[in-house]
Amino acid sequence: MFDSLSDKLDKAFHVLKGHGSITEVNVAETLKEIRRALIDADVNFKTAKNFTNKVKEKALGQDVLTTLQPGQLLTKIVKDELAELMGGDTAGINLSGSPSVVLMSGLQGSGKTTFSGKLANFLKTKKTKKPLLVACDVYRPAAIDQLHVVGDSIKVDVYSDRDTSDPVKIAQDGIAFAKANGHNVVIVDTAGRLAVDEAMMTEIANIHKAINPQETLFVVDAMTGQDAVNTAKSFNDILNFDGVILTKLDGDTRGGAAISIKSVVDKPIKFIGTGEKMEAIDVFYPSRMADRILGMGDVVSLVERAQEQFDEAEARKLQKKIAKNQFGFDDFLKQIQQVKKMGNMKDLMGMIPGAGKMMKDVDIDDDAFKHIEAIIHSMTPEERTNPATINTSRKKRIGKGSGTSVQQVNQLLKQFNQMSKMMKMMQGGGGRKMMQAMSRMQQQ
Repeated sequence: MFDSLSDKLDKAFHVLKGHGSITEVNVAETLKEIRRALIDADVNFKTAKNFTNKVKEKALGQDVLTTLQPGQLLTKIVKDELAELMGGDTAGINLSGSPSVVLMSGLQGSGKTTFSGKLANFLKTKKTKKPLLVACDVYRPAAIDQLHVVGDSIKVDVYSDRDTSDPVKIAQDGIAFAKANGHNVVIVDTAGRLAVDEAMMTEIANIHKAINPQETLFVVDAMTGQDAVNTAKSFNDILNFDGVILTKLDGDTRGGAAISIKSVVDKPIKFIGTGEKMEAIDVFYPSRMADRILGMGDVVSLVERAQEQFDEAEARKLQKKIAKNQFGFDDFLKQIQQVKKMGNMKDLMGMIPGAGKMMKDVDIDDDAFKHIEAIIHSMTPEERTNPATINTSRKKRIGKGSGTSVQQVNQLLKQFNQMSKMMKMMQGGGGRKMMQAMSRMQQQ
């Protein structure tokens, strides 16, 4: 996500390297490169020009802080302006109704049905709501079946009616069903439509008028770039929607839609889709996204994801085991499972400051832990509990059973021992010792 844009912005800032101060001449050259980078990322030309004009105005109007180099100062200004361009503050979802009704709209193939499920799962797990999905796509073959499959996978009820082809009636009946069955959020999944299809646009306007939703969300595929922004404007003219959902931000996207959609339709991006799994949904934070675009990482989101998987009771058990030198491979396996639940590895690496640049050409498979899990599963219960018992013959057996080599088994054992030692140091309050050990490892 945004890899190409991040690289080009990084090169643009290098223009100022070695300069003692920001001048009209050197800043003009940098901003020319920034404007070119934004346009290459499929940002609207007018938006890109306005953006660089604002940055120039702020850069030349500021006294250069003695603690900041010109490049650092301009990076900060660009980061602040990028965050502002993408919406500034985070926009929440309105759940004030009883039940709250959320109408999903969007183009064909934008990932609307899948995201309806992700949103239902988010509201159920993070907001302790009892959502109901309503299937109002009466045109696409198997659309109703797809929503039922999605609902089953997240254990959320789905309302559908195959006896009528009137989406307005289905939506109204779905809301009545929700009221009768204690559902406090209704997510209405509608058919994908083209902005040029007048009859279909009239239909969604009729649904909107009939159910009067608290939230109308426009779902758009981020990979369609500037086309997505133009389509959003057409839909907004009809629906006056409340917010945008950008899907497929984990794909090979240039990022233009995320950067310029707010400035064009004046509606905030509320959520983003970052993968195929039902958990791959994030609240959109403009400032955090600006950090990631500029290669600064997103530590706050990383910590939040870690905390979601954090089990306090399990952590206490683990603490006792570490203190007694009883940390084994079964415990290690549990830690891996928690990391995997946090999201795909490349996305997680992108949240670590500086790591995104280092890993941009590295293809990190979602199954990055597969061979480690295979090795651990090939161990006997005794070996997992007491790794010290794993001798040469056992290594050969484990390697053969897991489809890996003895070298890979040795490597895992070495990493496990290093991790165990560091955990022990942390337990004993030896934070400085641990940092020294890590420093030595980096130098090797």
